[in-house]
Amino acid sequence: MSDIKEKTLRLIDGLKATCQSYGMGNDGNEYKIITQVFLYKFLNDKFGYELKNAKSEIAKKLTGDVKWETAYENLSDDERMLIQSAISPDVPMLEPYHLIANLWNQQGKGDFDTIFDSTMTDIAEQNADIFSTQTTVNTKIPLFEALTPFVTDSAQRAPFARALVDKLVNFSFEEAFAQNYDFFSSIFEYLIKDYNTAGGGKYAEYYTPHAIATIMARLLVGDNADLHSMECYDPSAGTGTLLMALSHQIGEERCTIFSQDISQRSNKMLKLNLLLNGLVSSLDNAIQGDTLVSPYHKSDDGQQLRQFDFVVSNPPFKMDFSDTREKIAAMPARFWAGVPNVPAKKKESMAIYTCFIQHVINSLKKTGKGAIVIPTGFITAKSGIENKILHKIVDDKVVFGCVSMPSNVFANTGTNVSVLFFDKSATTDKVILIDASKLGEEYKDANGLKKVRLNDDEIEKIVGTFQRKEAVEDFSVAVSYDEIKEKGYSLSAGQYFDIKIDYVDITEEEFNARMANYKQTLTEQFKESHRLEEEIMKQLDALRFNANVGNNE
Repeated sequence: MSDIKEKTLRLIDGLKATCQSYGMGNDGNEYKIITQVFLYKFLNDKFGYELKNAKSEIAKKLTGDVKWETAYENLSDDERMLIQSAISPDVPMLEPYHLIANLWNQQGKGDFDTIFDSTMTDIAEQNADIFSTQTTVNTKIPLFEALTPFVTDSAQRAPFARALVDKLVNFSFEEAFAQNYDFFSSIFEYLIKDYNTAGGGKYAEYYTPHAIATIMARLLVGDNADLHSMECYDPSAGTGTLLMALSHQIGEERCTIFSQDISQRSNKMLKLNLLLNGLVSSLDNAIQGDTLVSPYHKSDDGQQLRQFDFVVSNPPFKMDFSDTREKIAAMPARFWAGVPNVPAKKKESMAIYTCFIQHVINSLKKTGKGAIVIPTGFITAKSGIENKILHKIVDDKVVFGCVSMPSNVFANTGTNVSVLFFDKSATTDKVILIDASKLGEEYKDANGLKKVRLNDDEIEKIVGTFQRKEAVEDFSVAVSYDEIKEKGYSLSAGQYFDIKIDYVDITEEEFNARMANYKQTLTEQFKESHRLEEEIMKQLDALRFNANVGNNE
């Protein structure tokens, strides 16, 4: 493990330990503290990195023997304005009093908690135009919020703030900035791993493993695709793992990200993910709100859904959305296959993912491609909304592939999952179906639960087989749409595998011996069945005799 990665993981562990020491281990607000303090450290170091590398003569003053923070503070106001204008707008503007070094120097003050909070909220206010996300009702969600009030004992707030700052001064992220996605995707996964199991797989709490996100991105985009100005969308974005993998496959500078998710927690983590991966320009498109009831991203006339080049989704599979069900059902053009009814019992079993499948297809341009994670049971559905969707995507030739994943590959659900792939251009003549359920290696997560992960070779096997539309025994088939219709619209690869009959060469003597053995076995079984039949008849006769005696008495 590289030195910078080791230090970064130690920082995350240290921040979590501090929260635990102050009574917030596994607290509902812990994730806010961890993610925001981590982001503050990242932006502080990114700002210094950009200052020192700015195309400006003033930058030379920041690369001498004196620490850059001190040199930056010693610049005149005019020099400071000049060098700020020379750095990328993708980096928030920080004043000398915003820097970690400045907080470090003020730790002796009694009201340090107030100083700490006001520093972070001031950064958020001064950069609100670019560095905020919003809700469906256009409320701005700032970059940072006051954190020390989460400590209920007010006397412990200043020591808590000091303990956080202590963790931030030991190293710099500078050497990681050139690596970007490859470095920060694994760091982000480690950072939020403890905050994706709470909620037990409820709405927007799903987390897509990095391997699955990579497979989806590579199969949608292809390898070495020369794409430009692509628009990518996730209507159930969660923490943004699918979108990050997709944008990396396209090239972060060649695409714009659009997202929506109902979860406040996910929105904060998504914002962090966008910033870590250099997608600042997409922050304004990261919306918090209910996609099914109030889809934020609309066409220019505001009447239709906006359509995108690529759409990805790992939606919740089942949940109780009875409160909003009638609003959603009142949009039949959007939900052409229907909306699940509210069951009398187990409202939480409503198959909300069927609504997301319809929304994903509606959100694709005529040449757009999409992928969605669904429960594997969907791909062989014989009735209901699920079957209507299957008919639609096969009849319209929109589905061009399906990969069934190993059990327990997803963190928060024991449900077997598959990934459907759509191509709105309907130009393919063969659909590739892959059964990857036997792949993967078992491991135990932090909670001792058995999980499965795919290794690099297995990822390559899935991607390569899919791209070549190759038939591999007991693994994959490439079938026509007519063949799918003949099989009752099933997208399960296993239903198309050939039945294998093993032929064995044996001598005549061996054949006769086997037949004699079968004959003897059948004779013995026949005798035994006769014996049992006679025994049963005797018992029945005895019962009748006893019954008659009882009646005569």
